[in-house]
Amino acid sequence: MPEAQNMVQDNPKILSGRVLSNSPNAVLSKTLLNRYYDLPIPADKILATYVWVDGSGEHVRCKDRTLNFIPKSPKELPVWNFDGSSTGQADRTNSDVFLKPQTIYKDPFRRGNHVLVMCDTYKSNMEPTDTNHRIKCQEAYDKCKDQEPWFGIEQEYILLDSDLRPFGWPPGGYPPPQGPYYCGVGANKVFARDLVEAHYKCCLYAGVPISGTNAEAMPSQWEFQVGPSVGVAAGDDLWMARFILHRLAEEFGVIVSFDPKPVSDWNGSGAHHNFSTKKMREPNGIIEIERAIEKLSRVHMRHIKVYDPRGGKDNERRLTGLHETASINDFTAGVASRGSSIRIPRIVSENKCGYLEDRRPASNCDPYAVTDALMRTCMLDE
Repeated sequence: MPEAQNMVQDNPKILSGRVLSNSPNAVLSKTLLNRYYDLPIPADKILATYVWVDGSGEHVRCKDRTLNFIPKSPKELPVWNFDGSSTGQADRTNSDVFLKPQTIYKDPFRRGNHVLVMCDTYKSNMEPTDTNHRIKCQEAYDKCKDQEPWFGIEQEYILLDSDLRPFGWPPGGYPPPQGPYYCGVGANKVFARDLVEAHYKCCLYAGVPISGTNAEAMPSQWEFQVGPSVGVAAGDDLWMARFILHRLAEEFGVIVSFDPKPVSDWNGSGAHHNFSTKKMREPNGIIEIERAIEKLSRVHMRHIKVYDPRGGKDNERRLTGLHETASINDFTAGVASRGSSIRIPRIVSENKCGYLEDRRPASNCDPYAVTDALMRTCMLDE
């Protein structure tokens, strides 16, 4: 087996894509669809793509429906259902799972009045499914919305080629050691910038508050930032940004992986959560920041268990104390320290106000679960 394949052979999350690694979708002509985009659609019809988190807690699904009106609020959209036995959210004897629309975005693929709809999921008795962390996040936000919790999430990810090697890596081997790739420029330093640019524009068009992007420390690894978003909206925005990225990657014929440690001995991927409250952003807010850090230090392992979908098992591979991470077993905090659990940015330390950066969440985390935990620990003292 080629050396580059050895580096992912023990990672079941990477290998789970093997059945699709030679998908004919990757070689379909992506320009043919342009012939049909201009087909006239009745003026009273729009297409709505319902998007939701499936039973894995880290992947999204979608399905489309036709509407005969332009929705102005999620409350106007019909509750829908799907086969939960095919998404890991129900058994076959009672397979209907319900989709409740929560946030509407403009559709950057179909454009016009068509929409993308972020939904959460409910069992047949209208109890939330096991991976519906949005409902608890909403409950937490409702209790502390007067404190104006802001979140900015730094989403790292890696692109894979059709044979599941990191995109652009040499066949059977490794690129030169990391160093020139972070925020790099040049064909030998960064790969698939065209996909990244398309994602940036699509998010802005859709209404996702994407605030930046950059190449990361490993070739074919990228990061985008979403926010500032307020409360539960941070989860909606990040999940929709992930959906748009996966959807675009279909057209470019590459695979997006949010695995936290796709290649050993290289930087892993995280989803750092920048967090602040109104008091933290006010003059001398550093006192509130330090108070929040003290609270977080007392419940470190509780947070670790919700910072990836497998209760910390994925982060065990990433949070080693190496490659700009802290050890998963230790809680640390420091100014400008990327080897700490919590980083206080240098400018925050100098201005005595601003935000803290929680560097522990894995790239495949559920942002609803992470923001819920931060609000409950730092603001609600739960």
